[in-house]
Parts: sequence; structure tokens; C-alpha cells
Amino acid sequence: MNKKKTSRFDDLIDAARSRQQRDKLQPTEDQPISQSKSTDPAYIRTTIYLPKQLHRQLKAAAISQERQMSDIVAELIEQWLVAGQQSKEKID
Repeated sequence: MNKKKTSRFDDLIDAARSRQQRDKLQPTEDQPISQSKSTDPAYIRTTIYLPKQLHRQLKAAAISQERQMSDIVAELIEQWLVAGQQSKEKID
């Protein structure tokens, strides 16, 4: 006995469900799951204001080095903080 269709869209819904199941990617041990910075709890979003020309130069440099602007800025801030700490230690 065949199941009676209750809606004219049942075939379409069944097709969509089977496609969803087929298209689901199963993570494997070889494929680490990475988070984007926007969803990674180790990162926080912040806003800074840069002169337009400096922003353009930073963006061009990031593209040419195939890096993200946020990575470059974070690296430079870390260097600046270390240099400031070293200067403070020399004074003390």
C-alpha cells in the first residue's frame, strides 16, 4: 500500500531533505574544524579610526603579503607593547 500524499509539495520536500542529508559534510580527523575570528571566543571585535591613505596602504600591503589586516595590526600592537615595556624597564 502506497503512502498517500497529503500535499502537492511532499515530493519537493522529500527531495530537499534527501539533498540536505547527501550534502552534509562529515568532519574527519584529517580535517580540523576552524573558526573564523568573528565566532572564535579568543577574539574580540574592535574599531579603530585610521586616515584613509594609511588604511589604503595597509590594505594593499595585506593583499600583497596574502595576510589579513587584523593579523598585521595585532602583530604591530604586540611589538609596540613589548617595546613600551622594555623602555619602562630601562627607566626603572
